[in-house]
Amino acid sequence: MNSDEREQLKQKLQADLLEIRSSIDTLEEATKPIAPDDAIGRLTRMDAINTKSINEEHLRNAKVKRGQLERAIKQVDDPDFGFCLECEESIPFKRLQLMPESRLCVKCKAQASR
Repeated sequence: MNSDEREQLKQKLQADLLEIRSSIDTLEEATKPIAPDDAIGRLTRMDAINTKSINEEHLRNAKVKRGQLERAIKQVDDPDFGFCLECEESIPFKRLQLMPESRLCVKCKAQASR
């Protein structure tokens, strides 16, 4: 990976991190406890509880993604960044553009998912 590609990834990582932090703020607001007599419009309390549990799952996933992005930002300047942890081959730049937190190439990720 050349220095221009590395700089593009840094910018992408920083933008993604800002976006995920904003999502986390929104989700934390949406996962606050629901009062026993709380009903929003026509939603019942059970609907509100169900929505809250879905938002809690999204919040957990967002926090994991934030950690991955923060780790990638710290490592983007390392010479080993962009190489698969399994096969040690270079991860294609297009994959890193889409998922800059990727630590495995597509082939190794597919094998790990089986």
